[in-house]
Amino acid sequence: MDFVHLHLHTEYSLLDGSSKIPQLVKRVKELGMKSCAITDHGVMYGVIDFYKECIKEGIKPILGCEVYVAPNGRFNMESGNGRYYHLVLLASNDKGYANLMKIVSRGFLEGFYYKPRVDYELLKEYHEGIIALSACLAGEVAVNITKGSYDGAKEAAARYDEIFGHGNFYLEIQDHGIPEQADVISALLRMSKEMDIPLVATNDSHYIYAEDAQAHDILLCIQTQKKVNDEDRMRYEGGQYYVKSPQEMEKLFSYAKEAVENTVKIAERCNVSIEFGNYKIPRFDVREGLTPWEYLQELCDNGLKKRYPKAFESGHENEEEA
Repeated sequence: MDFVHLHLHTEYSLLDGSSKIPQLVKRVKELGMKSCAITDHGVMYGVIDFYKECIKEGIKPILGCEVYVAPNGRFNMESGNGRYYHLVLLASNDKGYANLMKIVSRGFLEGFYYKPRVDYELLKEYHEGIIALSACLAGEVAVNITKGSYDGAKEAAARYDEIFGHGNFYLEIQDHGIPEQADVISALLRMSKEMDIPLVATNDSHYIYAEDAQAHDILLCIQTQKKVNDEDRMRYEGGQYYVKSPQEMEKLFSYAKEAVENTVKIAERCNVSIEFGNYKIPRFDVREGLTPWEYLQELCDNGLKKRYPKAFESGHENEEEA
């Protein structure tokens, strides 16, 4: 069975992911996979490097991001409103890639509060061309399930299904051996049937090989300013957050084969093409009778007068003297 990693963090998930892109792409190819996604936390810094490396190695790149969704709105930065949910977004076409960049950029420019946060408003505005996955245990659907609110989880799933359009939102199942994940998987299997929302299997990869788990744990300690021996600290328990093979994923989710098959179907839907070497300079309309250069000069002159009005007060014979 084929499988595509659709939830994967590289070194650009700073101090959280340790997978270096060249080695990552080579490993994906080595395991016989034809596609792979990049979904770093809140950023798209690694997208171009990832795209180029995938093309070089004959792997289809899927460009995405795991964003932080602020339920109380991205502009709400009062104490106690730093809460956010995870959500995986994948660009299905060039329009979706442009929209994803807008979402992530505005998360930094307008919603940064500990993390670059977005909200439902931004997702609605720029949903076109994007496929969304419900994410990990920190996703809104999963959080409601772990809190015992199945109805709340269904409400969240219905909201995302409406925002992105039916067929563009998937309930994401993960199994890293964490007890809470078993409860979430059970609820998502039920929810998928009740709401006709498809399932997708992911592995939330943060490092390439299983033996990288210890080094990755040290990386988390650097991020959280903790010591390895500290008991109360962030951990990725179980050592299962590596780039697994299609065979491992098929075995892990043998009871939900459609969730594994859907990774390939999603990959087939994602087709983004990035053109290099051709500068796409924006075209601005200018006042009638002026060339672009004359209009730019006029704007600069007006800007100088506004910023330094005293230099242009009466008494100067001309603007050059000013």
